[in-house]
Amino acid sequence: MTGATEPRDPSDIDSAGQGGGAGQASGTPTVWATLQAQDANALIIYLTETFGFRLTARYDDGDMVAHAELLWPEGAGGLMLGSYREGREWSRRPGTAGTYIVVRDVDALHERARRSGAEIIAALVDTDYGSREFTVKDPEGNLWSFGTYPGTPMP
Repeated sequence: MTGATEPRDPSDIDSAGQGGGAGQASGTPTVWATLQAQDANALIIYLTETFGFRLTARYDDGDMVAHAELLWPEGAGGLMLGSYREGREWSRRPGTAGTYIVVRDVDALHERARRSGAEIIAALVDTDYGSREFTVKDPEGNLWSFGTYPGTPMP
């Protein structure tokens, strides 16, 4: 692997990104994954109940979710989602997203996902790059990988 360095210790997830930059002192996310869903309300319920995302904002437009924000409770990452509306300028086809989320206790989250009936498409495994992880497909078709690999530290 070109440019490979030792992976960070997962115990420093709490302090990751806390040293400067816009929004970092407060833990406010500065990078947001975005996606749209055929049934955004159901996807919000799925993500909060199955994995523990926290719904922090939601704005409806009739029976559509115009905008929702979910935060990952173990770090400063965020997800914005809403109802799919074909033909809009910012229109993303549902079921095409893929996201990796760093988790402290991946075994406990895997068990929670299994108990809730999540479609686990890649079993919990120890990888050759030092992560322990698994992957699920949500009801919309998006892929979510949860693991202990926190990425390469910023130089």
